[in-house]
Amino acid sequence: MKNKIAVIGGDLRIVKLAEMLVKDGYHVQTFALEKAENLQNIPEVQMCKSLEETIENTDFVIGPIPLTGNHVEINTPFSENKVTLEKLIHVLPGKRFIAGNIKTELIEEMKQKNIDVIDLLTREELVVLNTISTAEGAIQIAMEETIKTIYGSKILVLGYGKVGKILANMLKGIGANVYCEARKNVDLAWIKAYGYVPIHLSELEKYLSEFDIIINTIPTLILDKQRLERVKKECLIIDLASNPGGVDKGEAKKMGIKTIWALSLPGKVAPLTSAEFIKDTIYNVLKEI
Repeated sequence: MKNKIAVIGGDLRIVKLAEMLVKDGYHVQTFALEKAENLQNIPEVQMCKSLEETIENTDFVIGPIPLTGNHVEINTPFSENKVTLEKLIHVLPGKRFIAGNIKTELIEEMKQKNIDVIDLLTREELVVLNTISTAEGAIQIAMEETIKTIYGSKILVLGYGKVGKILANMLKGIGANVYCEARKNVDLAWIKAYGYVPIHLSELEKYLSEFDIIINTIPTLILDKQRLERVKKECLIIDLASNPGGVDKGEAKKMGIKTIWALSLPGKVAPLTSAEFIKDTIYNVLKEI
């Protein structure tokens, strides 16, 4: 039982994770991953026919990151099987369930049904490591979607949290003129100390017309209609914030401002590295248990 781990659904990160778990000596029982060709010829990977068979003889069950996209079914891009959250919860009592981006109310429901649930995206180490892939992915989009080099471009990073810090550092490293928006005076001081141009939120409107690229990391509406009217039409806006995002995308479209909402970049731009980060975090969880 200790050497068995169940894996249900998930994207390429989870497929790569399953491969890594096998290399580390685990027997992996999967469901809703039958289209993952990489797993089909690995003897230590058992592709099961039901959820019940998948979780048999194991205490640990790994699910997708994010767990669901529609709040009804879990994410299963490598399967025709549809796994509802209701069905998943029904088979998990007594198990330890590890997934990502799980709604608070769902966590509470699972706990009430004797499911020990862990949301990996609340783990600080994974959040920090994921910022690397997110920042690289944002820069990749910027390079592909603009006709100027990053070098010499005026780029505004909205928000100076974990992603904002890593992103600003990478952009400066390739020669961008980096501006960072923040609300707190201590953040503005650090922005200045690292050689970026600090902009307090209260003064944002004064600067918006200057930028070639704006990258938002704030998960609340910050680029509303009034602020978008100050952005030049040639500017590219990349929104990294989770739903509902930080940009009024309808207004941006009306104004002809190219806006890209780039969600879940770690899984899209660096699934192998992201899988390594996920594995390390899971092992940290198991050690703590």
